[in-house]
Amino acid sequence: MSLLGLVLVAGGLGLVAVGLVRARVPWSRYQAMRAQEANAERYRAWRGGLDDAAGGTTGADVMKSVLRSRVRRALAVAAAGVVLVIAGLIVR
Repeated sequence: MSLLGLVLVAGGLGLVAVGLVRARVPWSRYQAMRAQEANAERYRAWRGGLDDAAGGTTGADVMKSVLRSRVRRALAVAAAGVVLVIAGLIVR
């Protein structure tokens, strides 16, 4: 394997690691918000289906979309790392 191949593989592995580490925290926060939302929905159903009259976008909805975009960006970095690893393995 050439020096270029080794550099590409090392850089790709670094990007994969960075992407996964950066995606972990927003993903766990997103999952916690979804669990809390499901719990609130069960509570509303238990109370007889009382729902808020606003029916619009809440701050939690905005935060969930922000967290989803952060996770997507971090996973795009990890995907770029996978591409670099594959390119490094192909380059001789």
